[in-house]
Amino acid sequence: MNDTIVTVVGNVVDSPRRVSLQNGAVTNFRLASTARRYDAAREEFVDSGTFWVDVECWGPLSSNVSASLSKGDAVLVHGALTTHSWESETGPRSKPRIKAFAVGPNLQKGRSLFTRDRSGRSGEEAGASPAPDALGEREFPASGEVLRAGRDYVGTDGVLEPMDTDDLPLEPAHA
Repeated sequence: MNDTIVTVVGNVVDSPRRVSLQNGAVTNFRLASTARRYDAAREEFVDSGTFWVDVECWGPLSSNVSASLSKGDAVLVHGALTTHSWESETGPRSKPRIKAFAVGPNLQKGRSLFTRDRSGRSGEEAGASPAPDALGEREFPASGEVLRAGRDYVGTDGVLEPMDTDDLPLEPAHA
C-alpha cells in the first residue's frame, strides 16, 4: 500500500461532528495549519499561508475525539492524506482529507490531563462519559494552579504507576 502518511500541527476550526453509520461512527472536523517563516528584511516572523484540511476519525478514535476536542484546540493529527473529489455545477472539485490514525493535544500551546479508557476499552465500548458532577479538579504541584478536569479527562484509574507528589521538585525542569 502506498498511503501518503502525514502529521499536521494546527487548530481545530469547527466543532467536531460525530455521526453513527451502519459501518461504525465517524467524527469529522476541519483543521487549519498556518506556516510561519522568518522574514530577514522585516526582522520578524510572518505567516506564510494556511493549509486547510478535513479530518475524519473512525472507530475508538471517533468517540475520543468527539468527547475531547472543541473549536480552537491546538492539536497534532497523524494519518493518511487523501483527496476527496466531487462534481459541482462549475465542474470537478477536490479538497484534501486526512483519515486520522491518532489525534492529540499540542503541548507547545498548553497542558493536558489524560485518562486512558477504562480497562483498555475504547470510549465507544466503555459506554457514556461521566456525568458533569463527577468531574474533579487537579492541581499542578509546581505552580499551584488548579485545572478543572473536563470531558474525558477524569480519574486516575488508568495510571500505570501512581505518582508520589512528595518526590517531585517544586520547580519546573530545565533543559
